[in-house]
Amino acid sequence: MSNNLEYQPELNSITKRLPKHLHKFIVKQPYDDYTAQNQAVWRYVMRLNIDYLKNTAHEYYLEGLEKAGISIDNIPKMEGMNRILKEIGWAAVSVDGFIPPNAFMEFQAYNVLVIASDIRTLDHIEYTPAPDIIHEAAGHAPIIASPEYAEYLRRFGEIGAKAISSSKDYELYEAVRLLSILKEDPNTTEGAITKATEKVFAVQNDMGDLSEMAQIRNLHWWTVEYGLIGSLENPKIYGAGLLSSIGESELCLKEHVRKRPYTIEAAKVNFDITKPQPQLFVTPNFAHLSYVLEKFANKMALRKGGLNGVQKLINSKNLGTIELSTGIQISGVFTKVLSTENKPIYIQTTGQTALASRNKELIGHGTNYHAEGFGSPIGKLEGINLSIEDMSPTDLEVYGICEGKKASFLFEGGVKVVGKIITGIRDLQGKIILISFEDCTVSFEDQILFRPEWGVYDMAIGKEIISAFAGPASPESFKDVYKISKTKTHKFVYSETELKLHKLYQKVRELRENQQIDEQLLKVIFNEIQQNYQNEWLLLLEMYEVLYAKESVLKHAIHQNLVTLKEQKKISKLITDGLNLITKNTLTV
Repeated sequence: MSNNLEYQPELNSITKRLPKHLHKFIVKQPYDDYTAQNQAVWRYVMRLNIDYLKNTAHEYYLEGLEKAGISIDNIPKMEGMNRILKEIGWAAVSVDGFIPPNAFMEFQAYNVLVIASDIRTLDHIEYTPAPDIIHEAAGHAPIIASPEYAEYLRRFGEIGAKAISSSKDYELYEAVRLLSILKEDPNTTEGAITKATEKVFAVQNDMGDLSEMAQIRNLHWWTVEYGLIGSLENPKIYGAGLLSSIGESELCLKEHVRKRPYTIEAAKVNFDITKPQPQLFVTPNFAHLSYVLEKFANKMALRKGGLNGVQKLINSKNLGTIELSTGIQISGVFTKVLSTENKPIYIQTTGQTALASRNKELIGHGTNYHAEGFGSPIGKLEGINLSIEDMSPTDLEVYGICEGKKASFLFEGGVKVVGKIITGIRDLQGKIILISFEDCTVSFEDQILFRPEWGVYDMAIGKEIISAFAGPASPESFKDVYKISKTKTHKFVYSETELKLHKLYQKVRELRENQQIDEQLLKVIFNEIQQNYQNEWLLLLEMYEVLYAKESVLKHAIHQNLVTLKEQKKISKLITDGLNLITKNTLTV
């Protein structure tokens, strides 16, 4: 895997709209690192999936594969996918495994699919807990051929990126990321996997109340990843996790997997990435997905704001934003809120803070200026029915709110601001959104919230908090919105024996692609397999396919070897399905 700190992504008309803080997650697709065995795994899964899914997946699946530039025979290249995806208004970028949920959602909001660049190993050909290129490219990309679903995905990203996490959510993300990496690495010990699994369960059991992010992650799982569509009695598959898993795509439609109508209640249903799902949710159509999403969004702090919204941001311990009724937006790490009668009366951030309006940073009010935090009262003035934001220039003069004048403001909640007004900022409609003071003292009861010696005091204007959400209002205000995990995807180091096997795969691949039958070469490869790779089944299938149209002793020997290998329960069905595919020999896209 290339070092993403050194990698400068090549941007197109869609990806160039991405904010810079997302660029650090983009890595160069390590296409040259894919082995011939990796290519064979891709081809096997794709052929099997398409053969099965052409009757069980949503109608856009097969059409979408073509529209997304995804072939059966070759792992897709990002450049090729992007050239084709651009025609339907989307793009794809390569990333290193799981990325933080908010970042994943934000990419989606910009019509960009994030595609984990690694590919599952042969041992995990049916299902992998780690995101891989089969899951991302062959699972997510095809269904966006449906304009209605593509809009749902974009809107989900837009809303999901604003969902507030708890401090435990990132811990769970790191635990799941580590487990997925360890399980996909064939060199990992059972002890390490057991320890990582126990860590995931320990964090899951200590999450407390589900955060907004935890709930929207559940909605994402039961729709985008594991969604079914149609009737409860005869649903079709559209979720990427099912479309990319040759095991679960078949298993999921069996009667023992409970089918439930998709409602907002799915937000409270947790999932386990380490095992097949015991139940799945069925949406009648893609429009219903958007209906449930909007219903959930109406319950989020993004749309409700208020005291509860600020408290969620404080509990998250992460960068977030509140928007006041004037439209002024305060972005930072919120650490304190004062309240009376269940209403916020004063908010405080700690560390770098930025002020914005309409998602654009206010000139002079970025993180360099507000490097040590920001605090402001919220609400109306005591004894005055008219709030400051609703005052006309005449009203402001009447109440002594003028530049150069000493002013004393007592807010209904009890916060007092006393100082000399030096300037103010208005929005495009002329509404005052910020007042700056010098020689200013801010207090609440016996607490001093701001002292004159601290410099200029900037007071945000707003009678209420109308929105609270994760992340900054202005994408350009903060360089490090998300953390990059220190746990990196393992780069496989192959032994000489494994490298030799990959060369055998390559030779068979070249024979198939050139439509050649070099029986002498295949006999040499077959002898090598019998001597050094007794459990190798996929390469035998590839060889059997090359020889299938020809009657030969070698073909029957390979078939007999495959029949013998079928006695191993773990690979029995894989071999049977592969042989059936070759026998059909009618697969078309």
